[in-house]
Amino acid sequence: MTDLPQGAMTRSVRMAALPVRHLGRRAAGLGKRIGGMSAADISDGNQAKTAEQIFSVLGELKGGAMKFGQALSVFESVLPDDIAGPYRESLTKLQDSAPPMAVESIHEVLAESLGENWRDRFQSFNDTPAAAASIGQVHKAIWHDGREVAVKVQYPGASGALLADLQQLSRLGRLFAGFFPGIDIRAILRELTDSVAQELDYLHESKIQRKFAVGFDGDPEYYVPHVLAAAENVIVTEWVDGKSLARIIESGTQQERNRFGEMYFRFLLSGPSRVGYLHADPHPGNYKVMPDGRLAILDFGATAELPDGLPMAMGTLLKIAIDGDSETVVAGLRREGFIRPGIELDAQSLLDYLGPFTEPAQVPIFKHNREWIREQFERTADPRNSDWSIGMKINLPPNYVLIHRVWLGSIGVLCQLESEFSVRDEFAKWVPGFKN
Repeated sequence: MTDLPQGAMTRSVRMAALPVRHLGRRAAGLGKRIGGMSAADISDGNQAKTAEQIFSVLGELKGGAMKFGQALSVFESVLPDDIAGPYRESLTKLQDSAPPMAVESIHEVLAESLGENWRDRFQSFNDTPAAAASIGQVHKAIWHDGREVAVKVQYPGASGALLADLQQLSRLGRLFAGFFPGIDIRAILRELTDSVAQELDYLHESKIQRKFAVGFDGDPEYYVPHVLAAAENVIVTEWVDGKSLARIIESGTQQERNRFGEMYFRFLLSGPSRVGYLHADPHPGNYKVMPDGRLAILDFGATAELPDGLPMAMGTLLKIAIDGDSETVVAGLRREGFIRPGIELDAQSLLDYLGPFTEPAQVPIFKHNREWIREQFERTADPRNSDWSIGMKINLPPNYVLIHRVWLGSIGVLCQLESEFSVRDEFAKWVPGFKN
């Protein structure tokens, strides 16, 4: 297996070929229709082949291509069943796996980052990766003191590949928008581009992980592995045994879906008040269910610093919206920058628009499900609906961008889990300004 990237030109050509091949399949489908095959059979076959090709290419290229695929994977639950079926398996693979890079390259990075005598730091080092993701892969090793450790190594050339991929993917935005109706593909790509520098800096990531490890040390529900060593392109942490949250989505019992969905949501909400940071990469591959029942969190490359916790206005406005005070909601949204000066909105229409989004916090127990989230996306993404025009007038202030990304992503994952628990109780405990 070659390293990331095979050359900027090669990567661009492979991604640029995606829409061409998709159109080729549509033409081939027309020929099969003439030959007597049913439209349903042709559509199912084309969807499956297109899904396999798109996410295979994104996964093999790693870098920004795979990171984009992982970002899309948390929104799989918004797709209609006839589309989601062929895509589900390919999306799940992107959540916690990717093809490995060459052993020689791994050793070169370790020598550059930890010194030529890097092997002296380990009793043993497994050259076969235990996991691989968008900008790095993980190897299991035995630290010099006998502890099992995870060694995360960044792919050579990751920086250039990330930026080049995201620029190329921006040009292909319409293709992906067609597969994910209602998802703002350009916004996802902008957010990924803005966070590139942070995610490439493993020293910065190690500092954040240390803060989380201390903040959650001894917690009966969560485990954040401590960092033992770090360099610009390598992080060595304590090893974690367990299965990815993606496996719970795939085959977990309803009890597991409820329990770990609640824990997953609680971790995201509680981070800002406990540590001063929001974990900003909610895809399931970053979470492992440990044999003892704790939920381990493994990746801290994307975070948002919130030293004062989540914004007070977030909880206050949510509570006011639930109480039905439309005029106060509009005034509050204007103060926070969600409604720009000069933009006029009917207060009750806006409250009606927001109402379904607040539903999880309105009821004692909320059942997340694919039908509910699809209904919300269809309601707000179709220009023929009045809700669409209201949504177009709402602005997203810069200080809420990552919060919004995590909120949407986490809801997507919870709907994949079909998890049932009290969202209201978690809001009351962790979101300032919100009270039951």
